[in-house]
Order: sequence, then C-alpha cells, then structure tokens
Amino acid sequence: MAVRQDTIWERFLSPVVRLLIDEDGLRRYADSIDWEKESDRYRRDDVIIPSYYSSQNFHGVTNGYLNSDAAVTYDPITQYVLPPNESIVRQALVDAVKVKPRRILDLGCGTGSTTLMLKQTFPQAEVIGLDLSPYMLVRAEDKARNAGLEILWRHGNAEKTGLRDASFDLVTASLLFHETPDAVSLAILRETFRLLVTGGQVLILDGNQKTLRQLQCLNDIFEEPYIREYAAGSIDANMGAAGFEAVRSQDVWWINQVTSGVKPIATENVRQYTPTSIDNNDLEGLGSPAFGIMA
Repeated sequence: MAVRQDTIWERFLSPVVRLLIDEDGLRRYADSIDWEKESDRYRRDDVIIPSYYSSQNFHGVTNGYLNSDAAVTYDPITQYVLPPNESIVRQALVDAVKVKPRRILDLGCGTGSTTLMLKQTFPQAEVIGLDLSPYMLVRAEDKARNAGLEILWRHGNAEKTGLRDASFDLVTASLLFHETPDAVSLAILRETFRLLVTGGQVLILDGNQKTLRQLQCLNDIFEEPYIREYAAGSIDANMGAAGFEAVRSQDVWWINQVTSGVKPIATENVRQYTPTSIDNNDLEGLGSPAFGIMA
C-alpha cells in the first residue's frame, strides 16, 4: 500500500509543530543515548516484525517506529495532536477501568505514556508494556525511571504475545488500532481475549470512528497508512467477534473514543455482539478474580 508523501501534515502542520518543540533539546537527548546498545537489551530474536509495520511510514517518519527518531519525536508531537490535551485524552482510558487489576498489560505501549498513568493509578498492580519497537521501549523505560515507577517493558507483537492464558485482569491499547489493518486489530482482540481472566476488562483508546467517517479531511492530515480502513471499521463489532461482552464505546472530546469490553464467564457459547447485553458499569457480577472471585 503506497503512502501519501504530500500530506497536509507535511505541507502545513509539521512546520508549525516544529516551531513549538525544542529541536535542539531533542537532539541533545537523542545524542545522549546509545540507541542500538540500549535497544538490544529489549530486542527479542523470536519477535517477527510484520510487513504492515515495517514497510510503512507513520507520521512522516521513515521506516515508522523502527528507529530512534520516532522514539525521540513521538512525545513532543503527540502533545499537540490530541485535543484538547494529551493527558486528558489518555486519562479517559484510565477513568474507564472498572476492575481492580492485579496484572495489567498495555499493548502497543510506545513510549509508555498511558502505561505510566496506569501504574500511577494502580501502584500495587504488576504492569507490563509491550511494543514492536525496541527503540520506543528505551524511551519508555527512561520515562519510567525518571518517574520512579517499576514497569516491565517487553518487546513483542500484540497479535501473538507469547504470554500465558488468563494471566491479566486488564489489557489496554492506546492509539494502536488506527495504525493496524482491520484484520490485525481483530487478531489483537482475540489475543487479548485469550490473555484475560474471566471477567477481565479490555480498554481501547483511539480515534473516534464516527467522526473520522464524517470528516474525511481528517484522514488526509497525518501520514497514516491505515486510518481510512480504521475509520470504515468498527472496534465494537470486532470486540464482539472476538468474544467480548458489555461492549461499549464512549466519545472523548469528539475526536477520540474509549471502547470497553469484558471477557464473559461462559466462553463455550460466545454470543454475537449486542451493545446492551450487559451493563458496562456493573462488572462485579461477572466473577472476575479482580473482584476476589476466582475463575
């Protein structure tokens, strides 16, 4: 799939953002780290990088996230492209947590912005951040160390994590699905279903699919190879297809959305997706170990 080179982002918005960020400071930070040496600490030989990830540019960065430039520039740019405020948008996912998690997995964690917020909110929980880019994990670990937070960072593919069945109470993903083909998003949700305990919760924060469908011009702003496919799809429907119940999406400042789902008790006869099958605000009756009821 060819990537558009002459995007509105490249022509107009990128120069504006460059005026707002401290490029000299970013350059000094980038030069202070031996990125290849540090990324080797996380790189796993058994992780196969999929072509949809390695063959595309994202946000105008050549080779996507598989380089140190992406790790250095992601945070300074993202703070200006998540209205009204990046922290407010990410906090919406944290606020949507309904379980009392003992173990949390943050898929496609990137530089760990949401991962850190989850650890700060649930300090007693074991928190793991997983990402395909070891460079992003280097930046995430640096942020966690500066914040005094103990988080496990793991190089891996969200489609096939290699982690144990039913080993997490909460699985999250922030700003991941709009950067994957729809079939991959469904595969990630099926893997999430496998990883969750009975009654466990999944939370997906991403662009508002209804808004993106209504305003096609937004799809042209950033260099996002899969955003049109994402806009045309339905996270709610994919969650239902993966087996989740209590599926519900809520708008976050019109531009974004948070979608929640629960792994039901009876997994042998998975029902088709029905938006009102279970009240999303009443998860205790689903028997999650997060509520002290063992599966």
